Amino acid sequence: MSEATTTPQKLYPIPAPRLQEFVQSVLTANGVSPQNAQITASCLVQADLRGVDTHGSNRIPSYMERIRQGVLDASADPTLSQTTPVVALVDGHNGFGFPAAHMGMARAIEMAREFGIGMMSVKHSNHFGMSAWLVQQAIDAGMMSLVFTNSSPALPVWGGREKLMGVSPIACGAPAGKSKPFILDMAPSVAARGKIYKALRRGEKIPTDWALDSEGKQTDDPAKALEGVMLPMGGPKGSALAIMMDLFSGVLSGSAFAGNVTGPYDPSKPADVGHFLVAIKPDLFMGLDEFKERMDYLYQRVVGSEKAAGVERIYFPGEIEQDMKEERLQNGIPLSEAEIEALNKEANRAGVDPLKVT
Repeated sequence: MSEATTTPQKLYPIPAPRLQEFVQSVLTANGVSPQNAQITASCLVQADLRGVDTHGSNRIPSYMERIRQGVLDASADPTLSQTTPVVALVDGHNGFGFPAAHMGMARAIEMAREFGIGMMSVKHSNHFGMSAWLVQQAIDAGMMSLVFTNSSPALPVWGGREKLMGVSPIACGAPAGKSKPFILDMAPSVAARGKIYKALRRGEKIPTDWALDSEGKQTDDPAKALEGVMLPMGGPKGSALAIMMDLFSGVLSGSAFAGNVTGPYDPSKPADVGHFLVAIKPDLFMGLDEFKERMDYLYQRVVGSEKAAGVERIYFPGEIEQDMKEERLQNGIPLSEAEIEALNKEANRAGVDPLKVT
């Protein structure tokens, strides 16, 4: 990464159980039901543990602002309607995206157990953070999965200059036997937009190939990047993937699409995000033991392949984040002073105990 615009802030390790308890207490104090608060807090802290700090607990201030502005219904509960034996729909009713998506994946898993596959569409939802937690929900149930969502405009279509498509993650996963599972969670842009917000909070510069400023020029300033557009990975390929996310998540679900999703940092109106979730039983075409053996073989072939010059280790998709989770469970989740101050400001507003650092 480029040299920082200011001296990087000191990071303070917060134990994961304490951070989850804190986030949950802020949510319930703002009108979220205990069950929905537990799901939301758990998903946010899972992101922090995996090193996806951009989609973790630091999102709380923006979420709470949306509640205060009346564009996110803290008390809403998602509802489910069955369409066919293997297809169902969740309506998020403009509540938090986490419980709506959690309900969707849970039902997809139930259908997959009985019929081999379960497909869910989720409408009228909100930001659900890191997609990998939904993939993990499926893996914990022994299922393969696909997880799509759309999001607010940040990316131009290839050849365009205006924000139109979201930096919407593509995620999927599969359980394994003795090896680590496959967990893919990636944005169709060169970098996730949350990384730019993180750099802004921490006084850091960004690589110049991440985004363009409002004049269409490369920039290492995160503030200018947020005024401009993100750049798609692989040019037209990343642009096409972003359109695909909008099709399956927005067009199909009945939620906003084609540049009409409202961003999580925009308190002007409901987000109306859509999601698309699929759970697949992995032993549809062979025994489960054989499937797991084949997954373990794939893992060993990938991580044991010949390394390019200068490469010390080859990782399976999701393995770096899983290693990070193990490290942070032991040593705590690092938060900057500015991030802790922002969280404690919400704690003060909510009348709950603040995060304390030593």
